[in-house]
Amino acid sequence: MIPHSRPTLGPEEAAAATRVLLSGQVAQGEEVGSFEEAVASLAGVRNAAAVGSGTAALHLALLALDIGAGDEVVLPSFVCTALLNAVRYVRATPVLADINGETFNIDPRDVKRRLTKKTRAVIVPHMFGLPADIAEIVALGIPVVEDCAQSLGSSRQGAPTGGLGALSVFSFYATKVICTGEGGMVAGNDRRLIDKVKDLRDYDGKEDGALRYNYKLTDLQAALGSVQLRKLPGFIARRRAIARRYDESFRGYGLALPVCPRESESIPYRYVVRTERIEELLAAGQAAGIAYRRPVFKPLHRYLGVTGYPRSEEAFRTALSVPLYPSLEDGDVQTIVQHVQTVLR
Repeated sequence: MIPHSRPTLGPEEAAAATRVLLSGQVAQGEEVGSFEEAVASLAGVRNAAAVGSGTAALHLALLALDIGAGDEVVLPSFVCTALLNAVRYVRATPVLADINGETFNIDPRDVKRRLTKKTRAVIVPHMFGLPADIAEIVALGIPVVEDCAQSLGSSRQGAPTGGLGALSVFSFYATKVICTGEGGMVAGNDRRLIDKVKDLRDYDGKEDGALRYNYKLTDLQAALGSVQLRKLPGFIARRRAIARRYDESFRGYGLALPVCPRESESIPYRYVVRTERIEELLAAGQAAGIAYRRPVFKPLHRYLGVTGYPRSEEAFRTALSVPLYPSLEDGDVQTIVQHVQTVLR
């Protein structure tokens, strides 16, 4: 079976894990601090707070912005449920916006249409590694939370993703751009907000009894993350090489290929094509041992039972993610290319 995604790990990660295990300091410590500094530097911001998952990062980012019951948070419909869950965690009201049909990123014009006096934040994911138009949304005057779970290492107009919003969040799940098993990060330039996240992630040793969480990252995870960060340029180069191979091989087969505006540098995290023959490819892939996937399991408007998101609905109906990750071997890439060509021919 060629999996849809998998982590890219090696002896360097094993050595880092062994070093931390032998040190006896496996919980949050100096390794976490070093990892925070490295991620903040890559995102072009001054501060960062490591947490236990990407969802925890979203949750604490919203709490740091004082968002709660009675507030509205705008987010795209074509995205995973982690964003919706985080909004629900703080008891705010999710307000869905549609996407750009070509980039899969949230549509700034639709965001503007959804704003009300109760809007307190907009969550903007950089979908599949392609930077979204953050500046246009920031200009609306509402705090923006950049979701960089799929875009670590990408940039737009020379600026890295993660540096334009009020806060940015990252995920280091097993199949994300870099891997710590589980893990996440909140980053930003406002030290006050990051200090609030750091206070909220740990409940022990506090003078007051305010509600806090056990959302810490461990030194064991951080050591893996630091090694993965050093490998990131190579990861990105490999991703781009595979994407170029797919681009060259899939032209002329009736697929709408991924786009990357001239002002953006995609990583790319996913290779998402659009096709009317998605069910045929999914079934053929299953039979051939190739794990094609829908890049979003189900758009959020379907969970909420609402309509009015035609581009998200179209993306759900036609978008197909083809395996792409740094450890995908050349022979497997060739197998995938030949299989797609055979099915569509």
